[in-house]
Amino acid sequence: MKRKKTLLILISPVFFFSCMTVPKNIVYFQDLDKNEKYLQIENTSATYEQVVKKHDELLITVSAPVLDQIKVAQFNLPLTSYLTPGEETMIQQTPSVQTYVVDHEGAINYPVIGRIPLAGLTKSQATEKLKSLVSDYIDDPVITLKIMSFQVTVLGEVQKPGTIKVNQEKFTILDAIGAANDLTIYGERNNVLLIRENDDGNKIFVRFDLTQSDLFSSPYYYLQQNDKIVVEPSKTRQIDSKYGIADNYKLSIFSMVFSALSIIASTTVAIISIKKN
Repeated sequence: MKRKKTLLILISPVFFFSCMTVPKNIVYFQDLDKNEKYLQIENTSATYEQVVKKHDELLITVSAPVLDQIKVAQFNLPLTSYLTPGEETMIQQTPSVQTYVVDHEGAINYPVIGRIPLAGLTKSQATEKLKSLVSDYIDDPVITLKIMSFQVTVLGEVQKPGTIKVNQEKFTILDAIGAANDLTIYGERNNVLLIRENDDGNKIFVRFDLTQSDLFSSPYYYLQQNDKIVVEPSKTRQIDSKYGIADNYKLSIFSMVFSALSIIASTTVAIISIKKN
């Protein structure tokens, strides 16, 4: 019985301090069954499509059969080339495309046709609307529309915070976190904040738990233009920030010394107990 008590005294400090060093839980989608080789989660946002918003920059191109190229040209903005003055010659730079800006009323000024309201329409709806209007002048026009101003911003406890230029049709919160090189070890994975501003100026705040799979069925899983993602720091990170590097170093030294003294004291008590027996 005494030997058991002695053994308990010896291992108790090790057990105590090992518990203190267990890392925080940083696993994504913890509720998924790891033993299942195939899982299917219904995505309620599978039909998601980009929506045209106020202040968007739109690249709109019109094409048609060769015989209608003269008519088509009037609906396409010309490429702009900037000339840089040199000592003897003018150097022509690479041409850049011009875009249409959706104004504060949600419309664009389009050649020949005039003002066209587009804000609030999906890309396919806006494309069909343009095609219908241009069809009054050209037979079977092909309309291509691209939102050039699509970007999202990721801030907080990520490896690479900043603004991300989006060139793909669908961009999810996981894509944004991946573009930011993932969260740091201090990022709160169960409390990621999404900030979205609507055309009416109202802001929507949504919190995500990246440790749960219901993220995939969220209506906010796919991001929109100018969405902001904020990853909050853990309590450990907040304490580190509060005390500073020097104070943290002192606390670390104190903790190490305290741990060593505790182990020495426990070992000494154990040795004395053994000798008495």
